[in-house]
Amino acid sequence: MMNAKNTMLRCLLCTVFLSFNPYLFARHAELWPDGTPMEAWVQDTAKVDVGQLGRQYVLTDYGVVAGSNEVQTKQIQAVIDRCADEGGGVVVVPDGRFKTGALFFRQGTHLHLSECATLLGSERISDFPVATTRIEGETCKYFVALINADSVDGFTISGKGTIDGNGLPYWQEFWVRRSWNPQGTNKDAQRPRLTYISNSKNVTIQDVHLINSPFWTNHVYKSHHVRYLGCYIYAPTENIWPLDPTRGGPSTDAIDIDACTDVMVCGCFMHVNDDAVVLKGGKGTWADQDESNGPCERILIQNCRYGRVHGCLTLGSESLHDRNIILRNCHAESTNRVLWLKMRPDTPQHYEYILVENISGNCGSILYIYPWTQFFKPGGRELPPSRCNNVVMRNINVTSKTKWNVKTSDRYVLQDFEYDGKPLTF
Repeated sequence: MMNAKNTMLRCLLCTVFLSFNPYLFARHAELWPDGTPMEAWVQDTAKVDVGQLGRQYVLTDYGVVAGSNEVQTKQIQAVIDRCADEGGGVVVVPDGRFKTGALFFRQGTHLHLSECATLLGSERISDFPVATTRIEGETCKYFVALINADSVDGFTISGKGTIDGNGLPYWQEFWVRRSWNPQGTNKDAQRPRLTYISNSKNVTIQDVHLINSPFWTNHVYKSHHVRYLGCYIYAPTENIWPLDPTRGGPSTDAIDIDACTDVMVCGCFMHVNDDAVVLKGGKGTWADQDESNGPCERILIQNCRYGRVHGCLTLGSESLHDRNIILRNCHAESTNRVLWLKMRPDTPQHYEYILVENISGNCGSILYIYPWTQFFKPGGRELPPSRCNNVVMRNINVTSKTKWNVKTSDRYVLQDFEYDGKPLTF
C-alpha cells in the first residue's frame, strides 16, 4: 500500500513539475539544429485528399480540346476563373495533351493532373507576359511562369500527370546566345519558369511530374508552410544542343526557395542541369536593407533521391540569411556536391545551423565552399565578412573524389563545422 501511495505521489509531483516546464514535453520531439522544437506541421507528410477540395472542373467539359496543337491559354484560364468565381474547386487536366501559355490560379482554386495528362508549355515567349516578379534574387520585370499562384492559402497541385515546360527550343536558344556572347546572363535568354508560387501559405505540390522547364523548375517566394511531396522533377543534363552534346537544359534548378520559412521537400526525385534544392533571398551590397528580400528558415529536405545535379543542397548564390536547414536520409546517384555554400563577395551573407545526415551514393565533394563571382556587382559599401557557422555533417556514406573542397577567404568566416562528432577546420 505504501509503495502504491509513493508511486502516486511521484506521478503527481512529476505532473506538477512538467506543468511548470513545458519544454520538457518536447524533449523527445524533433529539434531544429539550433535546438528549437519542430512544429508538428513539418513532420506531416500526409498527402492532400483532392476529393475534399470541392467541385471538379474538367477542362474538356468546358471546350478545351485534348491533343490540339493550338495554344489554349484563354480557354484554360477561363475554366480557372469560372472555378474561382463559383466558389472554388479543382481544375482537372484529363488524359491527353493540352498546350498553354501562362496560367494564373486564384484563391480557392487547385490544379489536378490525371495520370495520362500533360499540360504542355508554349514554345513562344510571347505567351508569357512580362510582369513585376522575382528572379535571381531581385524583384524586377520579367516573364511570368507557366503555372502562377500569388497570395493564395491552401493551393494544391496534385495528380500523377505531367507539367512539361517544352524547354528544348528555349535551351537551344540559350546556348546559341551564349556561344555568341559568353557574358550573356540567364535573363538575356528570355524564358519562363515552370511554377511560381508567391506570398502564399499552406501550399502542397504532390505526386506530379515537373519536367523540361525552360528556366527554374519550381520557384517559391515569400511563402510559408509549403510542401513538395513525392514529385518527379527532371530536365536533361546533356544532348540538347547538336554543336555540343555535353550541354543540358541550363539553369533548370529543381526547387528554388526564396525568402521563405517552413518548407518541406519529401520523397522527391530530382535530376536537373543545375542545383536541386536552392536557398535564395536576395543579392547585392544593400540587399539586407531591401524589404523584398529576406531569410530562409526552417527548411527540411528528406527521403529524396537525386540523379545528376550540381548540388543536393545549395545555399546561395542569392542568399542573405539561412538558418535551421536540414538535409537527411537522401541518396545521390551522381551529384557534384552534397552541400554547396556559395559565398558572394558583394552580398552580406550568414548561413547557420545546418544539419546534413544519413546521405548515401556518389558525389564529387561532400562539402564545397567557394567565393561566387558570377555576375556580381560590388561597390558603395564596406561590408563585414560573411559567416557560416554551426554546420554539422554525420553519417555521410558516399563515394567521393574529394570530401572537402573548401577555399578560405578574408571575405567570410567559417566557424563550428563538425563531421561525425569531430571538429572540422579549414
